[in-house]
Amino acid sequence: MKFVDEYRDAAVVRSLADAIARVVTRPWTIMEICGGQTHAIVKFGLDELLPSGVTLVHGPGCPVCVTPAELIDQAVELALRPGTILCSFGDMLRVPGSGIDLLTAKARGGDVRIVYSPLDAVAFARQNPAREVVFFAVGFETTAPANAMAVLRAVHDGVKNFSLLVSHVLVPPAMRAILGAPDNRVQGFLAAGHVCAIMGVEEYGPIAAAYRCPVVVTGFEPVDILEGLLRCVRQLESGRAEVENAYARAVRAQGNPHARRLVAEAFVVTDRTWRGLGPIPGSGLDLRPELAAYDAPRKFGLKPAPAGGAGECISGEIMRGVKKPLQCPAFGSRCTPEHPLGAPMVSSEGACAAYHRYRSWSGVAGRVALVT
Repeated sequence: MKFVDEYRDAAVVRSLADAIARVVTRPWTIMEICGGQTHAIVKFGLDELLPSGVTLVHGPGCPVCVTPAELIDQAVELALRPGTILCSFGDMLRVPGSGIDLLTAKARGGDVRIVYSPLDAVAFARQNPAREVVFFAVGFETTAPANAMAVLRAVHDGVKNFSLLVSHVLVPPAMRAILGAPDNRVQGFLAAGHVCAIMGVEEYGPIAAAYRCPVVVTGFEPVDILEGLLRCVRQLESGRAEVENAYARAVRAQGNPHARRLVAEAFVVTDRTWRGLGPIPGSGLDLRPELAAYDAPRKFGLKPAPAGGAGECISGEIMRGVKKPLQCPAFGSRCTPEHPLGAPMVSSEGACAAYHRYRSWSGVAGRVALVT
């Protein structure tokens, strides 16, 4: 296969769904842990092609969704700070904090700028030497190399009015937290192909062995996802719990060594609080101590605000695979993309946003036809 339409071929998709149906003899619950995969599943109705014994649940695969309200509050504080430019990707602007969001801060006079790369923020810092420029560094392992490159470039070029507000999270510790929870339903994982393209697959072997849980590295198109599901179900049915790479066209076992070196040069592993999941030990990245001058909370003396309650939002249960968006009483009524109660309804990778876009709250699927 060379072209994207081949990975959306309806005949191939149906043949893979039929193969899964032939293999399944008992119920299984499998979690995809990437927001891009969640949107593909809901958009193309892949879950409705599966036999009733296979249940797909949606993990915390959206970095915007798991960024805690306390960090949104710090970003708002920086945006409203005189003489400061707060740079962010656009999907962070409407994520609710415990008070206002960044879009509201911008409306109140804060200098909030949408960028497409952290290097754009470094360029702003060069162009505005009399002002402080802060980049809101949010993401999984996929965005960490670019953010590392930005701060290392600032150091190399002597750009001292640049800093990062870091909210990086790591996938494997979250998988362990989900599997170790008393109400866990997950029996197999589809791992995110882009994360593994950076970090490789070696971290997943101990998880599969410790929890007897297959992990299949998967891409983002319908054929990719159903191929990953078929491999995962075959493992579950045969009693195996191994790591398989079903995305070999993009993922090598060792990942991307250069990107990993960049991340190690700029960041250290730290504990991190995830919105909806709470504190997870060793699940985040923070700037190395020697880069403290580029760490916004230390540079500006930001105090961590107390964590607020989730209110009516059940995003934590959704991202742990305990519930689905349509089971939320507020879905589509009190919680919409225009007036979100939680981050999963805002983000372009959020599970609630996917269901709202592609499926009505009456449960009727809205379909985008597969290539025939």
